[in-house]
Amino acid sequence: MTEVNSPPRPGGWTRFVTARPRLTLLAALVLTLLAVLAGGGVADRLGSGGWEDPDAQSTYATKALEREFPASQPNLLLLVDSGTASVDDPAVRAEAARLTARLTAEKGIVGVGSYWDSRSPALRAKDGHEALIAARITGDEKTMGETLDRVAPSFRGERGPVRVRIGGIVAVRHEMQTTIQEDLTRAEMIALPITLVLLVMVFGSAIAALLPLGIGIVAILGTNAILSGLTAFTDVSVFAMNLTTALGLGLAIDYALFIVRRFREELSTGAAPLTAIGTTLRTAGRTVLFSALTVAVSLAAMLVFPQYFLRSFAYAGMAVVLLAAAAALILLPAALVLLGDRVNALDLRRAFRGKPKPSGADDTAPDEGRGASGRTTDGGTAWARAADLVMRRAPFFALATTAVLVLLGLPFLGVRFGTADDRQLPSSAESHIVQQHIRDGFPGSPGGGLEVLAEGKATPAQYTAYKERIAALPEAVRVDGPLVNGDSAYFTVQPRGEAVDDEAQKLVKDLRALKAPFDTKVTGTAAVLVDSKHAIGAQLPWAGAFVAVVTLLLVFLLTGSVLIPLQAVLLNALSLTAMFGAVVWVFQDGHLSGLLGFTSPGSIETTLPVLMFCVAFGLSMDYGVFLLSRIKEEYDATGDHEHAVRLGLQRTGGLITAAAVILAVVMVAIGTSRVTNTKMLGLGIALAVLMDAMVVRSLLVPAIMRLTGRATWWAPAPLRRFHDRFGLGEGGDHPPRGAGNHPTGHDVPADEHGDGSPNASGGLREIQRTR
Repeated sequence: MTEVNSPPRPGGWTRFVTARPRLTLLAALVLTLLAVLAGGGVADRLGSGGWEDPDAQSTYATKALEREFPASQPNLLLLVDSGTASVDDPAVRAEAARLTARLTAEKGIVGVGSYWDSRSPALRAKDGHEALIAARITGDEKTMGETLDRVAPSFRGERGPVRVRIGGIVAVRHEMQTTIQEDLTRAEMIALPITLVLLVMVFGSAIAALLPLGIGIVAILGTNAILSGLTAFTDVSVFAMNLTTALGLGLAIDYALFIVRRFREELSTGAAPLTAIGTTLRTAGRTVLFSALTVAVSLAAMLVFPQYFLRSFAYAGMAVVLLAAAAALILLPAALVLLGDRVNALDLRRAFRGKPKPSGADDTAPDEGRGASGRTTDGGTAWARAADLVMRRAPFFALATTAVLVLLGLPFLGVRFGTADDRQLPSSAESHIVQQHIRDGFPGSPGGGLEVLAEGKATPAQYTAYKERIAALPEAVRVDGPLVNGDSAYFTVQPRGEAVDDEAQKLVKDLRALKAPFDTKVTGTAAVLVDSKHAIGAQLPWAGAFVAVVTLLLVFLLTGSVLIPLQAVLLNALSLTAMFGAVVWVFQDGHLSGLLGFTSPGSIETTLPVLMFCVAFGLSMDYGVFLLSRIKEEYDATGDHEHAVRLGLQRTGGLITAAAVILAVVMVAIGTSRVTNTKMLGLGIALAVLMDAMVVRSLLVPAIMRLTGRATWWAPAPLRRFHDRFGLGEGGDHPPRGAGNHPTGHDVPADEHGDGSPNASGGLREIQRTR
């Protein structure tokens, strides 16, 4: 191999991060310990709701009813089971009266009522063996949870002739929060050792394998501290912790994988550690930074939505992505400078190999995979052959792959949107059992009633006339009320069918269109769903436009092409079809529910597709950036389009696949959660990542680029000048080859190997053999 005759001087960033590596790592250790203290117990300060639009009519009505009519909005239910006796049995009635009196006396609980007090048929099971005591716990989510923890043990279980179970929305959310915390700990225990084994398989060296894990842990702990700080100013969803773990491990490992691998390549040429770090940061480091920006942009789109459930994922995702990139670009170089050649220490696979080859030996056939610098690449032969095959039959692969992806996405055309409820929990959860008994055994549509809040002075005659107009609506089964408190009153309307089906949603719209001599607001489960769908629909074009425009701009700055950014956005979106189709087929329609251990609610929570799109699109761009940057580098160096595509896939195919497999392992670990939404998120993103890496990047991208040919790199003269001035790219410090004579009309920027370093191949074997 060619020796480096005059290593380039370290650039400004290299000098900054390597000037005092021990001090840098010590400062990082101190900051990490502070993050542990600041982020400790963060889950207890996070909320388990956030699906509602805070500015919606239903939200306003719910808060007004809570304030003026506490009994109208019960969030705590005691399911009283009388066994074989009737709930009207004197002994059962007496025990129910004692339970009701005790609950009324509890601090922080208002609006206590029961079947035995009201004789309401809606509170009595159809078989006569179960009935309900309803109440409202006051305060914020944390206070309500503390009250539930205090009260529930003294009511739950066998109480004389009855058995009591605890349910209601407070119990559902509290149990969901506890379950998520337990599941997250289990997911980390699953993901960390498996990830470490995979990294050892990739790197061989235990030291090199531990570095990405360390970066991931720093990113996760730092993000927990940020989320903890945010809870002082805004609501943050507990679900965001799952994304923190997934992206913290997944992206930190991706970034560290690229940087550590490139550093080891530089060392294998005989470069000094400081020189190797300089080259690594100028090449892989720039790509990591660019990749982090594209992922952060995709996640930032969720900030335009009003639901704090989605905004929480933006907070957590942006924080963990940027922290992972910062740790990979600051802490990792400092550690690598100190380690030097010891980064290859503790080769755990040595016992399974024969006699090692001499340092610098090349185990690739002559001229196999030569790249822009003329060096022989090791490994990647299979990827090169795959690229050749795809490009030889580009029309077939482009059409076939697109058709398969579209076919896999067809189930999403039948998506039905709903709200998150107790069926998110496992069937053994107490609050789920209570709600299921109510759904199956109580008359009407429990939990599906709509409340109409009337504000303003009105006469009894006006209330009666309005009630008659409501009763005349075809979707209304029964109208109760009004209950009056000063200038406020409310009616309860029972819809036909299920709580959130099309009829219930139409009834919400009809009620809001109904004329009244006073101000009216409609709330209830179906009203919350209607408002949530409206809020998402109103902001979705803005979020989509933000992601598309910023992504187009960033990819243009990377490539200088007009067509490649369009291809990147369209192919990224196409790569998500399998995920969306699987989400509907599995989680809405209930296929594989027994195998995966969840109860299908028959719908998809409204915010989940938005969340999954933003996360999966960002991760797809992450891998797209790595592939496009290598293809661009080869094209700038040689001007040979097909050669550039072939070499780009050869060098990055195996590496992207390895990174995708590791990230998929983390997401599958998250997908072992007992909460359905978290399971859907984990397994759906894992599928999207694997489809993107193994299908879109391996088949569709090279096929499309072969069909577009040299036109792929075209840009009008004004945009070329803009890119020449502001474009981003990887480059060394040496002058470009062939400046002024490039087929695109650009001056050719130096490739990343201009300092004499070897080209990198894309296969797992190439990573494993770099020692």
